[in-house]
Order: sequence, then C-alpha cells, then structure tokens
Amino acid sequence: MTRPVAVMDIDGTVADVRHRLHLLDSDSPTKWADFFDAAGDDPVLPDGAELARKLAVEHDIVWLTGRPVRLAELTRRWLVEQGLPVGELLMQPHGDKRPARLVKLERLLELRRHRTIALVVDDDPRVVSQLQEAGLSVHHATWSPWAPALGNQ
Repeated sequence: MTRPVAVMDIDGTVADVRHRLHLLDSDSPTKWADFFDAAGDDPVLPDGAELARKLAVEHDIVWLTGRPVRLAELTRRWLVEQGLPVGELLMQPHGDKRPARLVKLERLLELRRHRTIALVVDDDPRVVSQLQEAGLSVHHATWSPWAPALGNQ
C-alpha cells in the first residue's frame, strides 16, 4: 500500500532565496534565468527543512517547484546536500511560460487522481489560497518573508 503524499515547495519554503531576489529587479530579459541559475547557493531554511523531515516519516515527499526543469540536477543535488528527504521532483516544464501557480495547481490535480495528498506546503499566499479553494489541505510557509517579485513568475 502506498503512503500518502506531502508536497513541498522549494523556493521560500526550504530554500532561502533572499540573496538572489535583487536579480529580479533587473530589466534584463534573462532576469528569471539569472535568478534560477543562482539557486545552488541558497542557504536552507531550517523551519522548512525540519517540517520536510518530519513529514517524510509518514509520507512520500513530492517536491513541487516553479523552477525550470533545466535545473533538475542542480535542485536534486541541493536537496541531497541539505539532507532533505528524497522524493519525486516536479518542475516547470521546458518552454512552459505560464505562471508557476497555474502549473502547480495543474500538477497537483493530476497527482491527486492517483495518490492521496495529505498536505501541500507553499510560501506563496496566492498558491495557498488557490489550492485551498481546490479542496487541498495546505500549510502556508511563513517562516521566510514572501517576496512579491516572485509572484511575477
């Protein structure tokens, strides 16, 4: 029998992105690429990491992030280096320019068709509200200040 799933966001939930937010202030067409390329240097957010480890005791972890799929190896390596639970990694598909919040909802509704989602943890208040409206149990990660600039992704 499969265990229920706990879905964890990465940026702003277990990864502290504050050191790279300044990259989003640029008018450069590569600002999002530059922002994501710096993800390997993120410090871990202790509260998020502790929650992920705690949830992994009784749940399968699924990492759901707005990071582009081209950063899959960097992201997996970062998760391992931080001692975070191993789990499926769902990322923004190549060439998909939709806002991450739309892609996240779509991926979660798809996952819910064949797995029991016990909890979703995310720092974006709009994602939290949207997922609650969809009937998902959501924990709002408030241990790191949410940056409105991230909402433009």
